[in-house]
Amino acid sequence: MKIEPGKLLQQIDSPADLKKLAKDDLVKVCDELRQYIIDVVSVHGGHFGASLGVVELSVALHYAYNTPHDQLVWDVGHQAYGHKILTGRRDNFHTQRKYGGLSGFPKRSESEYDTFGVGHSSTSISAALGMALAAKHKGETDRKSVAVIGDGSMTAGMAFEAMNHAGIADADMLVILNDNNMSIDPNVGALREYLTDISTSHTYNKLKDDIWKTLGKLPVGGNFTREIASKLEHSIKGFISRRSNLFESMNMRYFGPIDGHNITKLVDTLKDLRDIPGPKLLHIITTKGKGYALAEKDQTKWHAPGLFDKVTGEIFKKTYDTPQAPKYQDVFGKTILELARNNPNIFGITPAMPSGSSLKFMMDEMPDRAFDVGICEQHAVTLSAGMATQGLRVFCNIYSSFMQRAYDQVVHDVAIQKLPVVFCLDRAGLVGDDGPTHHGVYDIAYMRCIPNMIVSSPMNEEELRNLMYTAQLETTNLPFVIRYPRGEGVMPEWQTPLKEVTIGKGRRLKEGVDLAILSFGHPGNFAAAAIRELRTDGITPGHYDLRFVKPLDEEMLHEVFSRYNKIITVEDGTIVGGVGSAILEFMAKHNYQASVRMLGIPDRIVEHGSQKELHRECAYDTKAIVDTAREMMKDLVQIMQ
Repeated sequence: MKIEPGKLLQQIDSPADLKKLAKDDLVKVCDELRQYIIDVVSVHGGHFGASLGVVELSVALHYAYNTPHDQLVWDVGHQAYGHKILTGRRDNFHTQRKYGGLSGFPKRSESEYDTFGVGHSSTSISAALGMALAAKHKGETDRKSVAVIGDGSMTAGMAFEAMNHAGIADADMLVILNDNNMSIDPNVGALREYLTDISTSHTYNKLKDDIWKTLGKLPVGGNFTREIASKLEHSIKGFISRRSNLFESMNMRYFGPIDGHNITKLVDTLKDLRDIPGPKLLHIITTKGKGYALAEKDQTKWHAPGLFDKVTGEIFKKTYDTPQAPKYQDVFGKTILELARNNPNIFGITPAMPSGSSLKFMMDEMPDRAFDVGICEQHAVTLSAGMATQGLRVFCNIYSSFMQRAYDQVVHDVAIQKLPVVFCLDRAGLVGDDGPTHHGVYDIAYMRCIPNMIVSSPMNEEELRNLMYTAQLETTNLPFVIRYPRGEGVMPEWQTPLKEVTIGKGRRLKEGVDLAILSFGHPGNFAAAAIRELRTDGITPGHYDLRFVKPLDEEMLHEVFSRYNKIITVEDGTIVGGVGSAILEFMAKHNYQASVRMLGIPDRIVEHGSQKELHRECAYDTKAIVDTAREMMKDLVQIMQ
């Protein structure tokens, strides 16, 4: 379906085209850009509310600045749809997040206007500061660096680390704080309250505006230069705000707050700020989902709603002929609530993902025992560790790729101290259209190398529930990882009675003769389907569900290697250091001889696409298992044929 942009937007193939328009035309450009995003996302899917909220900012930045010479860094990349459309990707915008199409986030290899690849949060200020320092070093005095941060990302410690450096770095950079009081879910914490106070304080803002108006009337010329006026402005502003303004106290010149949907005001302000040297911050107030009433009203629901009817607002749900299994994250959310009702020491913690992880179920019923700590993965892990020292059993729920940001805390604060924190790693494996910044493919390798760590993965919802039940028992006294994928499981009837799993024990699911398939986690279902197909070829594989990659079930592995000399390992993590590597280590340690083929994520960056497309590309789906088994058993297959 081809979607035509509006007349003005149709003329904009680059920011140079945008600059040809009169400033009075920009309101119309914003209207057309917003409508184009609505038109395309409603039909093709993608993130929605975040980019609608920064339409005016996207237009103003490319109008006022000389991009790509001036370097623009977007934080939380799902804000950047308008930016992409204005920078030569309008006609391909419908391919974003699709296999072989545009990335859903800024990506350096995609466009010279994407100065820094993003997907996780709170990196923009550090990156833009690095660019500003490089420009200073190279003598590029006309080159500006701008970081756009918001959608919850200002809550992370890295943003403050960067501002702490920027304040003394004498670098020419602008930080734009897009204050919409939202991440995917509503922002939390004291910073949210502070920004609300500073944006609504009538006394502070009236005094500040009066000073700016007065400075604007002072004569410029003779001995009273613009430089002196700027210093005077800074001194007076410092007098009224140095002690009360967080950003000024970090030596970041603070401007705002201003209406982030007033395109004329934004353009004028940005042009003025472009000529002011040094580190500075512009605080703008925006509405996530601006211009689409339903998205403004329910910003969490419309963060990434899927396909919808843009007129009625009906969100289209998948329809199935047979009952479908629930999503793994919903099984987690309902199971932790079930466990917490019976165990008063259970707590839940998530860094800004209560809806995505389904911890929201517990937060709604037990708000004093389930916490959203904001986009602060390091804090989430060490907070969990602190609570664990006092006998509490904390389920710390973090997306697999986000856990990478807290790796030191996992080692230093949890594993070394043998604290029984339960790490529930959601979105393990290939997540699909969010792409390489969100694929959870490294956790098996980076967790299994840590001493004192238990690393598990369920093959289905029942196994997830049982692993969670086991992890909260008093007899479990080590850090416990439970990793599970994004999306639906395999059991429509999943609410089975909870039972303890013996730590380090796998399961033999199928007796076999010709070869053994060792699976870990959800890919065990691919293996089960492959075995059914292989048996029609006369190949009789055995199937073993490892359940744990640390500790390994050595008794079961001795059985495998004593009975089979052809083995396939299947996992949804990187094969470098993953499950297959663990099996090879066991084989070498015990001097077994066997032909082992490892199926999993190859040693390269996997781009975006549907999960099914990526499983096929990475060759660990049902077809890949069948093909590998046939190749290993080709002599038998030829005889059967």
